[in-house]
Amino acid sequence: MIERFGLRADKRLGQHFLLDPAVLDRIARHAGDLAGRAVLEVGPGPGGLTRALLATEAARVIAVERDPRCLDALQTLLAHAGGRLDLVQGDALALELADLVDGPVVIVANLPYNVATPLLVKWLDTPERVPRMVLMFQREVALRLVAAPGTAAYGRLSVLVQWLAQAQIAMHLPAGAFLPPPKVSSSLVRLEPRPQPLAPAPRAAFERVLKAAFGQRRKMLRASLRTLGCPPGDLCRTAGIAETARAETLSVEDFCRLAQAYAAAGGAGQC
Repeated sequence: MIERFGLRADKRLGQHFLLDPAVLDRIARHAGDLAGRAVLEVGPGPGGLTRALLATEAARVIAVERDPRCLDALQTLLAHAGGRLDLVQGDALALELADLVDGPVVIVANLPYNVATPLLVKWLDTPERVPRMVLMFQREVALRLVAAPGTAAYGRLSVLVQWLAQAQIAMHLPAGAFLPPPKVSSSLVRLEPRPQPLAPAPRAAFERVLKAAFGQRRKMLRASLRTLGCPPGDLCRTAGIAETARAETLSVEDFCRLAQAYAAAGGAGQC
């Protein structure tokens, strides 16, 4: 397929193809029982993972691809999919799930790394539509998604994702598993969006607190939270957190209490 259609990987699109059938089958199995489910794949490339997904009992596979060369190559697969495959040309960042499928959809994808994080954050905003995601990330990013407080990888992305979903690393892959090999190792992450966030907090206040706290992660909260426009000591006392603590040591629940305190204080300029 790659030779026939001239599918030389395009660096601008972050393309790194997975071709090993055994690896692709494992990825599909990590998605759990797909019987009767709609499945969304982003960046199918030459269709290796698409084939693995069609080999399951999924009712429908929707493959979104920007590269017209890959869409041409996938026409053969489309002809043999028995009506279970839909090909969509477009940028997944610009497409809403409601535009692609009615009802819930499981997302399984070897994501281009240059759009992986924004796509994840976007999909986490619709937990009622996405019961499960199995996504490939650069290993450094994958470790951030599952990092615990007090570890080097723990940061703003860790807190946001764990607030909205349960995340675990399903498998690690070396660079040599891809064609062409990327300069980094990769990891497959399984995520299950929570029906409700882990703890209550206003979303806008939560994200502002995270940005402030991790903007100066090595500093104590009494210094890093000053950019919020509220006295950090007041916020910390209301949240029951020591103002000498640092962002990297706080739990998701701690950040939720800080966000609640910040929102109750009226936000920047109104404290």
